[in-house]
Amino acid sequence: MNPETPHVTNRASQPRILLIDRLLPGIGLFRTGQKGLGIFFMLSTVIFFAILGWRLPLVASSIHSLGTGILLIFVSTDSFYAVFTQEMLEFWIASIYLISALFGLFYFSHRSLGKHLDERQHGPKQELTLSESGWRSFRKHTIALYASVVVFLLYSTAFMAPFLSPFSPFEQQDFLVTAYKPPLTRIDALILKDRKGVTIPLRKGTNLEDKLTNTLITDFKTLKSRNEPNKLIFVDSYRQIGDTVSYVQGPREKTIPLDRLVSSETHRDFVVTRSFILGTDQYGRDILSRVIYGSKISLSIGFLVVLISVTLGTVIGVSSGYFGGIIDNILMRIVDVLIAFPALFLILIIIATFGNSIFLIVITLSFTGWMGVSRIVRGQVLSLKEQEFILAAKSLGLSNLRIIFRHLIPNTLTPVIVAATLRIGSIILTEAGLSFLGLGVQPPTPSWGNIINEGRDSLLNHWWISTFPGIAILSTVVCFNLIGDGVRDALDPRMRV
Repeated sequence: MNPETPHVTNRASQPRILLIDRLLPGIGLFRTGQKGLGIFFMLSTVIFFAILGWRLPLVASSIHSLGTGILLIFVSTDSFYAVFTQEMLEFWIASIYLISALFGLFYFSHRSLGKHLDERQHGPKQELTLSESGWRSFRKHTIALYASVVVFLLYSTAFMAPFLSPFSPFEQQDFLVTAYKPPLTRIDALILKDRKGVTIPLRKGTNLEDKLTNTLITDFKTLKSRNEPNKLIFVDSYRQIGDTVSYVQGPREKTIPLDRLVSSETHRDFVVTRSFILGTDQYGRDILSRVIYGSKISLSIGFLVVLISVTLGTVIGVSSGYFGGIIDNILMRIVDVLIAFPALFLILIIIATFGNSIFLIVITLSFTGWMGVSRIVRGQVLSLKEQEFILAAKSLGLSNLRIIFRHLIPNTLTPVIVAATLRIGSIILTEAGLSFLGLGVQPPTPSWGNIINEGRDSLLNHWWISTFPGIAILSTVVCFNLIGDGVRDALDPRMRV
C-alpha cells in the first residue's frame, strides 16, 4: 500500500452501535465480540439492580438517615454521637457502595466500549503503558479472570451485608424451635403486635436539633428491624381455637389471644414463613447471615493487614536498598531476627499480653508479615539504583525523596503486587486459625474462623455450621492465589502469552 494513501475504514465491517448498547452496561461489549466483559457487566448490573429493588425501602432509609446524620453533625455533634451506632454506619456504607457500584458499572462499561470501538476503527495502539499491557495479558488467563469475578462478588457481599443477610447475625430466635435446623428449613412464625424494641428514646423538643435526632432514631429503628418492626414467635405448629391461638414450641404448648397478633380476620394473616437457607446454629441464629457478616471481618482484616504490611515492607526495603551502609545493616538484621522468630508464637504472646480485639489482630498480623516484602523490594532497589536512569537522576541533582517516589518505587510495584495478592489468602487463613483457637475475633461478632469453632463439637450431627464458612474460606484463598498467579504471569514479560 502506498504510504501516502489515507487509511479508509470499511464502514460495513463496523458494528452498528445503538443508543441502548451505550446505555445498558455490557450490551455493547457483548455485541461487539467482547463476550467475557459484556457478560460480567450485564450480570453484575442485573444483580445490583435486583438487590436495589429487593431492599429499596432499606436503601432509601439508609440514604435518608445519612443525610439527616450529616445535618445533625453541623447542628449538634453531641446529639449525633448520642444516637450514632456501628450498625447505622454499616447500612450507610452498604447504600453508598450499592449506588457507587451501579454508577461504576455504567462508567467502566461505556469506557470499555469506547476503547474497543476505537481499536476496531483505528487499529490497536502501538505503545501501551505497563498497566494496559498487563491488563491485556491478564485477561487471557481465564481462570484468574473468573477468580477475580468471585473475589469482586465476595467483597460486594461484605460491603452490602446489611442488605443481603435475611436476619441479624446476633439475633437469637426461639431456639427450642430454630436450633440446629438443617439447610433449606422453613419455619412458621406468629406475628405479634408488639414492636421490636430499640433502646434509644425519642426526644420531646420541637427545635431543629430534636427533630433531626428523632428522625435519625426513627430511621435507625427501620434499619435495625430490617423493615420488619413486629416481633415474631417461631413455632413448630399452631391452630386457632376461637379467640386464641395454640402453638407448640418443642415440648411446650402455649396459647396466645388473637388480639395480641397483627390481625384476626383470617388465620393466615398473623403467620409468616421464614426460610433458613444454610440452616441454624445451637442458638437458632441464621448461618447464612453469620457467614455474610463474617465475610466483612475476614476480608477486611485480610485487606487491611496486607495494605499495612506491604506499605511498611516497601518503605523499609527501599530505604535499606537505596541508602545502604549502616542503615542497610541495621534494617536487615532486624528483618533477620523477626524472620527467625516464629510468627505464630509472637502473635500468641502479643495477644496473651494485651488481649484480643480486631484492632490488635490487624496491627499484630501487619507487623509480623512485612519482612518478606522488604527483602523483595530491597533486592529490586539494589538492582535498579545502578541503572543509568537513576545515575542520570542523581547527576541532575534530584533529591533522594524524588528519586525514591518517582523512579524506584514505581519500578518495584510488580513484585509487590504479586506478593500482596498471594499474601491476602494466607492472612485470611491466619485470622481464621486464631479465631478457631479462640484468640481472634470474639463471639458474638461473627468471623469465618469462630463460626467453624462454634460448630466443631457437633460436626458429625450438624455439619452445616462449620461446613459453609469453611467453604467460604477455601474459595476465597484459592481465588486470591489464582489471581496472584495470573498477575505474576501478566506482569512478567517472559511469561506473557
